Amino acid sequence: MNYKLLGTSDLEVSEVSFGCMSLTGSEDGNIRLLHLARENGINFFDTADLYEKGRNEETVGKAFKGQRDQVIIATKVGNQWRPDGSGWDWNPTKAYILEAVEQSLRRLQTDYIDLYQLHGGTIEDPIDETIEAFEQLKQQGKIRHYGISSIRPNVIREYVKRSNLVSVMMQYSLLDRRPEEQMLDLLHQHQVGVLARGSLAQGLLLGKTPKPYLNHTTVEVTQVAEAVKAIVGADHAIEASVRYVLHHPAVTTAVLGIRTESHLNQALALADVPATSPEVIKALQTQVPTDIYQQHR
Repeated sequence: MNYKLLGTSDLEVSEVSFGCMSLTGSEDGNIRLLHLARENGINFFDTADLYEKGRNEETVGKAFKGQRDQVIIATKVGNQWRPDGSGWDWNPTKAYILEAVEQSLRRLQTDYIDLYQLHGGTIEDPIDETIEAFEQLKQQGKIRHYGISSIRPNVIREYVKRSNLVSVMMQYSLLDRRPEEQMLDLLHQHQVGVLARGSLAQGLLLGKTPKPYLNHTTVEVTQVAEAVKAIVGADHAIEASVRYVLHHPAVTTAVLGIRTESHLNQALALADVPATSPEVIKALQTQVPTDIYQQHR
């Protein structure tokens, strides 16, 4: 497994990491899966207080109790569940963040969070107040570093300009090349690490039943999936898809949704795959037109 420093932080994270949102089924089975991942070199685990109303954090906490120094735990904040459980509301205020972190620490059974991320964000948010909350938590030792999870260029620019964030989580894949227009280069320039999610485009790049995806029609999605197979071979579509995302120097890790041992084995196999050649990258890019973010620019 290769490891990279996340932005300007001291967090050395595995190039392939574990997106915990996909965990389903029995808690014991999920804990076993998390242990297998750690034992085989994955050290970065991403969850959120939103997932399963906090139960996802609880599972991660139980899994790594007594192993805390061997893993890097990331979680997210900003989506506040309503008291009746009917849904959640966006709340990026300082008061809420300072309250929510205590609950995440309790569920994760730890006294610090390695990476605390704002789970969304709009340009209308009280951004300076949000940053104040994260900076205060750093000073208190409750979090080591902070970042945001966002695909909105206007929001990302403001945090790059006004904060000490070390990471941005964003969707990026061959079927979603919007980050290539400006955001990846901007983040690389400012030494902000990218946590890439959705690199398999919901499995559509691996031959899952095609459907429309972003601005791509079903026919276009089919053509791209077939082109990937033609370029790298049907048995290497997952490697090519993930390695494509990792080829950009801004990207620190591909956060893969893992919910079964089969998924984990596929992720672990990527550790032995060499970097994709520039020729293959170019060939893959010719199959998908570039795109731009139409909103929140």
